Amino acid sequence: MNFSEKDILQIEEKGLSIKEVEEQIEIFKRGNIKVNITEAATIGNGISRLDEPVKKELISFYDSEKENHSILKFVPASGAATRMFKALHKFAAEFDPEKQSLREYLDENEDKDLQRFFDHIEKLPFYEHAVEKAKKNNSEYDFSTHDEQHKILVKTILESDGLYLSNLPKGLVPFHKYDSHIATAFEEHLVEAAKYITVNGVAKLHFTVSKEDKQKFQGEWKEIRERLEENTGVKFEIEYSYQDPKTDTIAVDNDFKPFRTEEDDLFFRPGGHGALIENLNQLEEEVVFIKNIDNVVTQDRIQHVVDFKKMLGGKLFSIQKTIFEYLRILDKGDVPQDKLNEIQSFLTKELFIKENSKANASADYLKSILNRPLRVCGMVKNEGEPGGGPFLVKDRNGAVSLQIIEGAQIDNENPDQAKTAREATHFNPVDIVCSLRDHKGESFDLHEYVDEEMSFIADKTKDGKPLKALERPGLWNGGMAKWNTIFVEVPVETFNPVKTVSDLLKESHQPG
Repeated sequence: MNFSEKDILQIEEKGLSIKEVEEQIEIFKRGNIKVNITEAATIGNGISRLDEPVKKELISFYDSEKENHSILKFVPASGAATRMFKALHKFAAEFDPEKQSLREYLDENEDKDLQRFFDHIEKLPFYEHAVEKAKKNNSEYDFSTHDEQHKILVKTILESDGLYLSNLPKGLVPFHKYDSHIATAFEEHLVEAAKYITVNGVAKLHFTVSKEDKQKFQGEWKEIRERLEENTGVKFEIEYSYQDPKTDTIAVDNDFKPFRTEEDDLFFRPGGHGALIENLNQLEEEVVFIKNIDNVVTQDRIQHVVDFKKMLGGKLFSIQKTIFEYLRILDKGDVPQDKLNEIQSFLTKELFIKENSKANASADYLKSILNRPLRVCGMVKNEGEPGGGPFLVKDRNGAVSLQIIEGAQIDNENPDQAKTAREATHFNPVDIVCSLRDHKGESFDLHEYVDEEMSFIADKTKDGKPLKALERPGLWNGGMAKWNTIFVEVPVETFNPVKTVSDLLKESHQPG
């Protein structure tokens, strides 16, 4: 591949090397590699369902242990709110109250989310603010028809002279309205975190944000800090990071040549959320809870969520304790065969790691498997269409392990693979707690546990021209493919994402 001096300079400014770019181009030529799912992880076969006494025991264990660990909550929060308001943008562009009624428009579009939005618009946390702005900007508002007012309100919510909500990062969109204040998703993450990650009176949180939004988050924190710390009795330490430019990936055209912009520059795209393994790798804390920015509940429902967070944390501490004990035994050497067999059984029964070869219970082998980052992942029962989620996956060496797999990674053209995918009973809500240090207290280099073959190629466009984009192995699938994994069932009530603005009207986002 011949690159010009201008190309080389652009590549180096990204923090990349020519070799890395050439390797990315080879991945495009290779194409997506489908995973080999052997079974769907189900209750009793990869996923644990814990009864109430065990749950309480793990919560108690977590509470007794957590002060002995450094703990942090990691929240990917770089996403913009644009998609939340997609239907509203379409409505604002299409609906003309002089030509049709709102009812006719809704019936014509058959959009249930939009229907719910207008049926219960007054319950949105920013409704009163929107009405106030609408009246200020439109002197005819009070004299307009009901349908005209709805059009004005939607434009007020979206546009720059109004609330401009779709231009915000999702974490700073008003989510919940209380008697005394309106809370963003950012604030709700802090309130929740105070209840289970506080150590010595301090709760540490890390938000990955886009560079242009950092000041907005800092401004919001300045506004709410005094009230929040007074109400929770907790001091917060908040840090931010960006997706590193060196995790961007080259785009190519349909002939696998580097895609070029109209200015003849190479075109790089963000490498997807899998690039955040770099951010996770920079953390110094031992235990990290991961949860998406839009998955929060109102404060009267938080305790239910917190209990299951502690349960997952207690499970992590319990498994971690066993693994560390085994590793210390293995470090001493001269381990009796019955102890090696015990450890081998632990790998099979607790971690569901199954090797192709039976003759593998050597001390070195067991140590290599045990001495890895550990994650405990909550899994929610699938109440919709089956797709990506927890599976037992066989790698190219014949080893089987628990993995989180996205639907796009599954070879649905293979009848056996498609059948196994349909047998999935649970999905991944991104409810994860991780142990990032080994039994000697040293941090793992997380790059060593990524399966680079799980990168994903997608078809996109730029300036009206087709291109192929490369996403790095996803954070919780390929990015953690070589971690030790435990799956535990958690109730659907702990999963309350806000994908569209209408989701804010669901019960879990309406304060009681």
